[in-house]
Amino acid sequence: MSVLYVVIPIALLMSVGAVATFLWAVRRGQFDDLSTPSMRMLHDDDLLQQKPAETEQEAKTKD
Repeated sequence: MSVLYVVIPIALLMSVGAVATFLWAVRRGQFDDLSTPSMRMLHDDDLLQQKPAETEQEAKTKD
């Protein structure tokens, strides 16, 4: 029974910490855009293929 005097305050502190962390993340904008990052990974290959072509064009214009 005396363990409850230790466990309940620890649980309350952890709960307050979790709520504070969640509110901090919401205020910092961590949850503003949830769909773009998941779609961005699908289009990364397109960006990698475009970069070498752009550098070739830049090399031609420099010559």
